[in-house]
Amino acid sequence: MNTITTTHFQFPGQKSVYRGKVREVYNINDDLLVMIATDRLSAFDVVMPKGIPYKGQILNQIATKFMHLTQDIVPNWLIASPDPNVAIGHLCEPFKVEMVIRGYLSGHAAREYALGKRTLCGVTMPEGLKENDKFPTPIITPTTKANNGSHDEDISREAILGNGIVSEEDYLVLEKYTRDLYQRGTEIAASRGLILVDTKYEFGRTKDGVIVLIDEIHTPDSSRYFYADGYQERQDKGEEQKQLSKEFVRRWLIENGFQGKEGQQIPDMTDDYIETVSQRYIELYENIIGEKFVKADISNINERIEKNVVDFLHR
Repeated sequence: MNTITTTHFQFPGQKSVYRGKVREVYNINDDLLVMIATDRLSAFDVVMPKGIPYKGQILNQIATKFMHLTQDIVPNWLIASPDPNVAIGHLCEPFKVEMVIRGYLSGHAAREYALGKRTLCGVTMPEGLKENDKFPTPIITPTTKANNGSHDEDISREAILGNGIVSEEDYLVLEKYTRDLYQRGTEIAASRGLILVDTKYEFGRTKDGVIVLIDEIHTPDSSRYFYADGYQERQDKGEEQKQLSKEFVRRWLIENGFQGKEGQQIPDMTDDYIETVSQRYIELYENIIGEKFVKADISNINERIEKNVVDFLHR
């Protein structure tokens, strides 16, 4: 099945291209950014060799939907989405931190907790928790924004301010926006029968000096969701939570001897396994958005994207 894993466009006014783990971002006249969500799959900060059909469309459409659903509380960079895989917005200077917020002891936090650590990014985690328990209040555990391909690193609020990565004035805004977005995301998730477990946000500054939300929001790549129904029962019984995130891919990789560490080989993803991953992403979309997923025409994805973006830029 066709996937888009890399792009080589030459758009009108194009100045440069930045290639992230999943998205490719084209600078247009130092004014607009064209962000293309590819079908690449990243886990443990490593890009897998094969693309996942419709993944880019799913991520882009979830992110643009949530941008619209949160623009009343936090300004964002988005102008339009002229193609299922594309978002176009204002050029911003990104802050060099990712704002991770956790409502529950899951994923990376749970793995650290299991090692006996009770502090994460300078934030104390209470004693006596078990994996997937709810924190008394959500905690913010930032990471440094890694360059292409390298690992994001945990960092404390104190280190961010002490090293001048973000000014205190700006950081207070980032913290407030992070908590407000997580609260809104939690409410929307609850209306879909889901729990927004944890998520990350990225912010940038526009040419006018406004701090705005950029990149993705509340997608299964940047967030973890549990099904609310049966959550407490599963916790009480010590059972695994039924979840909507790409954690299922991480678990499969761990079971097959891969955690992104040096010397480890990425296990082969068969076509059948890739198809199951694609189906899981579609399930994620339909549960998170509450609408049926409509597959875009993927007979020639690159041609479709190029036409839609050029038509938008010529308006």
